[in-house]
Amino acid sequence: MVTGDAAYIKKINRSLIIREIVKEGMISRADLSKVTALTRATISAQVADLLDEGLIIETQLEHNHVGRKPIMLSLNGQAGYALGIDLDYGQLSFTLSNLLGQPISSTTIEIDTTDYFKILHLLMEQIQKYRSAYTDSQYGIVGIVIAIHGLVATDEIVHYVPRFNWHDVHLKNDLEKVLGINIYLENNANLSAFAERVFVHHETNNLLCATLYSGIGLGMMMNSEFFRGHDGYAGEAGHMIIMPGGKPCNCGNKGCWEKYASESSIFEYLSEKRKIKNLTYEQIQGWIDEGDEEVHELLEQFIYYLSIGLNNMINMYNPDVLVLDSELLRIYPNSLDKINKNLHSSISHYRELLISSIGKKSCGLGACALAIKYFLEVPMLNFYYNEQKEKNVSVIN
Repeated sequence: MVTGDAAYIKKINRSLIIREIVKEGMISRADLSKVTALTRATISAQVADLLDEGLIIETQLEHNHVGRKPIMLSLNGQAGYALGIDLDYGQLSFTLSNLLGQPISSTTIEIDTTDYFKILHLLMEQIQKYRSAYTDSQYGIVGIVIAIHGLVATDEIVHYVPRFNWHDVHLKNDLEKVLGINIYLENNANLSAFAERVFVHHETNNLLCATLYSGIGLGMMMNSEFFRGHDGYAGEAGHMIIMPGGKPCNCGNKGCWEKYASESSIFEYLSEKRKIKNLTYEQIQGWIDEGDEEVHELLEQFIYYLSIGLNNMINMYNPDVLVLDSELLRIYPNSLDKINKNLHSSISHYRELLISSIGKKSCGLGACALAIKYFLEVPMLNFYYNEQKEKNVSVIN
């Protein structure tokens, strides 16, 4: 039983109630009392406050049974919006969702600079546009989370972004000083892992998500919390050495995992070998379908080196679920079966290995979901992703 001052207990009870409403989608006051073990009087008082604040709504459940129709409680998805920003090399991606995590729009802006102050100005400009455009709800933009493809310290200082060559930049503080709104920074792989937990794997407490696009990042959810390490830098699995004395890496070492098993390594090789500047997945798909021997051999090698690193991750963390976020794995036939065949160690234990069903959108969705989690002050969320509701807009600068 929770003890303490009345304000603290009220806050804990509020969090319990909101979490169950989000988890169930629709729930009655009576059922809330049962699942939270709170008295009906407490439920009634808290629900009245949440209704006054516009965070929840009442719906009369239609049914054919005799008797009074139950009044159901739901989170008011239209009460506000969350903004997720993926700050990646060459582009800024913005995802806007309602409070139910349902994406409203996504916009990608191509950038041709790595200059910190130019990107900072662009971020300020775009965030202001979103704040001005979405003032039609009670709470407006409730939170902003920015995905960083690099090292983010526990104090949210950006320690290092390899492809931008940024060192110890205070992006959070610089944005908050001008915008006057809370900004949160998080590693991109962590946000992808969070999206997998929130939108797909609701009953999974220990989840790893390996993102394989511009490098290899490992998002880790342990007991439904981010596993960050001492300074917040845990998860840089792409810089685990799997080939001593191998290919040089930007980190300063040689033979890093991501030099052999990231999508960027495949794209760089094929672009150089075939003299194609802006290689696309569609072109690689075409070569796969045509039975291009070199491409098939390259992807078999990609899977082999990927499996070596995954074996290490499984043995170190013993996850319930390991999710692989890679478009190449999605388009290459039987890729998952081939990976599983390479994981034949008798001491490797995991429940499920699968390719992400969300894909590249996971980072933006995870950012939105984390902003909502902070706003609602709940320990975890259970949402469902409806891709058809999203409107995609691409803007090129």
